[in-house]
Amino acid sequence: MSRRSSRLQAKQQQPLSCQEESPQELQAPEHLQTRKRRTAEQEIKKREDGKVAKKHQYEIKSCWPPTITGGISPCIIIETPHKESVTTDFSRFKKYRFRNLFINPSPLPELNWGNSKDVWLNILKKENRYAHCKHFTSLHSSLQPHMRSILLDWLLEVCEVYALHRETFYLAQDFFDRFMLTQKNINKSMLQLIGITSLFIASKLEEIYAPKIQEFAYVTDGACSEDDIVRMELIMLKALKWELCPVTIVSWLNLYLQVDALKDVPKVLLPQYSQEKFIQIAQLLDLCILDVNSLDFQYRTLAAAALCHYTSIEVVKKASGLDWDSISECVEWMVPFVSVAKKVPVKLKNFKKVAAEDRHNIQTHTNYLDMLEEVNSGVASTVPGQLSPVSTGGIITPPKSTEKK
Repeated sequence: MSRRSSRLQAKQQQPLSCQEESPQELQAPEHLQTRKRRTAEQEIKKREDGKVAKKHQYEIKSCWPPTITGGISPCIIIETPHKESVTTDFSRFKKYRFRNLFINPSPLPELNWGNSKDVWLNILKKENRYAHCKHFTSLHSSLQPHMRSILLDWLLEVCEVYALHRETFYLAQDFFDRFMLTQKNINKSMLQLIGITSLFIASKLEEIYAPKIQEFAYVTDGACSEDDIVRMELIMLKALKWELCPVTIVSWLNLYLQVDALKDVPKVLLPQYSQEKFIQIAQLLDLCILDVNSLDFQYRTLAAAALCHYTSIEVVKKASGLDWDSISECVEWMVPFVSVAKKVPVKLKNFKKVAAEDRHNIQTHTNYLDMLEEVNSGVASTVPGQLSPVSTGGIITPPKSTEKK
């Protein structure tokens, strides 16, 4: 038999094509069907339990030998995937004032480049999306609230050395606080690395000429290397889900002062307020943010309360749209900080290559830790619930000592 006839005979003996096969003949083998059915059932069960999404956990592994970095042993950060991660619900701790959030009219004037109401609502939505909470310390057993104060005070000093803007510092502060909410059992030896990495990310977002990574590693005095900062940067960006554009406290303060002093609508984007008044209120906010209890309030409430102490409730209503009930608790909490901050003279500093009209935007540093210690030592003498919207000379003052119970 020839090869051609053999091929024809073999072809005739082959089964029908796939198009002619019945549905029963197309089914997978029984063991594959069983596995497929089990996989589908497990998938449905996972969806019902709400455990489909996989997250990442970041662990801190062993340190390098001390001989590598001259006696300093920075830790190695390793990202390890796992199926589930338990998150703590901090909603019961939050004291944000959401009342009349979208009911109050926009304090912004009519804008020639957009709808003022839409602009205002977008700002408020962003404020609510970037949430923070002081109870992140409960996630880290080895950390104490004063460690955060020391770290932020050091970042303030670094900002002044490199003439970084106030917005850069407050971005770094927000990144740090929100990142700590996503982690668990961070060791205190890692705080400096997390803090300097937060400032590194913020400077790349805000500064035109940001310091190089070598300079950020240099200011840690060998505790953090450039590779440490780069690795931590990637970990932080993933943990923050690349959400890096919050409305910071100093942004709210700029907005409030601008709205209050605004007279020419076409120049709404140009500062029209006093630089001296701005740095006076900004120094108060610098002191307040070192206290972890400041995270009980929204950023816009903190800025409005600070403005209220140096102006009046009428100015706050005009500039922020917040009434006394919305800020009264924050104003009362801020009283001891105001009494300490007013003892320290405030003056504009000159920086090289910084224009005179931009000097107030450069972050400065003073003895904030000593001031905070003075606040904490005298905070018990302040009785809550004593303040009222009645002001003397435009400044809300605490009650006299004879009026306290």
